[in-house]
Amino acid sequence: MEQQTWVLCPVCNNKTRTKILKTTELINFPLFCPKCKTETLINIKYGKITIIKEPDAKTQSQ
Repeated sequence: MEQQTWVLCPVCNNKTRTKILKTTELINFPLFCPKCKTETLINIKYGKITIIKEPDAKTQSQ
């Protein structure tokens, strides 16, 4: 069995709810982080994450 690893959030570096294998390829994957509540578009190939689009700054509500 291949080793699974957690995908880390590129914004806060915490674990997300997504696991990948070394051979997993994701293209334009919307990665959601439950801790910082951001969604980032990423690509994963051979275990390397490349960020396509980081979230815009959040507006504050009053």
